[in-house]
Amino acid sequence: MIGIVVPVHNEEDCLGACLAALQAAATCPQLAGEAVSILVVLDACTDRSQRIVLHHAMNADARWRLDCIAVNQRNVGTARAAGARVLLARGARWLAFTDADTLVAPDWLSSQLAQKTEVVCGTVAVDDWSPHHQHASALQQHFINTYTDADGHHHIHGANLGICARAYLRAGGFAPLACSEDVALVAALQASGASIAWSAAPRVTTSARSNARARGGFGDTLLQVVKELGTRPPPAPALAMA
Repeated sequence: MIGIVVPVHNEEDCLGACLAALQAAATCPQLAGEAVSILVVLDACTDRSQRIVLHHAMNADARWRLDCIAVNQRNVGTARAAGARVLLARGARWLAFTDADTLVAPDWLSSQLAQKTEVVCGTVAVDDWSPHHQHASALQQHFINTYTDADGHHHIHGANLGICARAYLRAGGFAPLACSEDVALVAALQASGASIAWSAAPRVTTSARSNARARGGFGDTLLQVVKELGTRPPPAPALAMA
């Protein structure tokens, strides 16, 4: 069985689309019918996130399962670890992690497994920079110039991470960190000798939203870049040629 963990804190605006994409990935023909269990970890949610999960769970069939658990920690590392514990107890051989503001590709899981390694660190793409308004074009160009969306990238994203159960347990799992829990886990996996594929094959599209959930995460990093862009002086006007 393959397990998917999605940590959620008040994500009613994007959770439905995330779950629809996960359903498509869970029923990918390349999985050859292997069961997939999608577990949403509701962390201190006060919105409609739970109702959205229950609504989508009504469409589940023999190939995939969707349910949720609740924690009250406001800590993404704790939430991911709680979800992993449940899925490992259910017998998951592979754990895949993503975020509620992320859309995975239909072959996301099969692309992870195709790497034939213990850990797969994937990249992220952004298809809508408009939440950053007047800085959208400059931020997009900064991302293009500085981000490596190719094999061998060495980026780490909790929104696109896959780990075999044995390697996850050997490394000690997610630490209770409010941010960079994914970076800490990959460091522990490296220290444990896990084989890692730094692959751009498993595709996800994530949000460039301006209300970042975690300090130090991908969204917060974008906000820091926007702040820097806002403090730069405008380019000098070109001199007219006589």
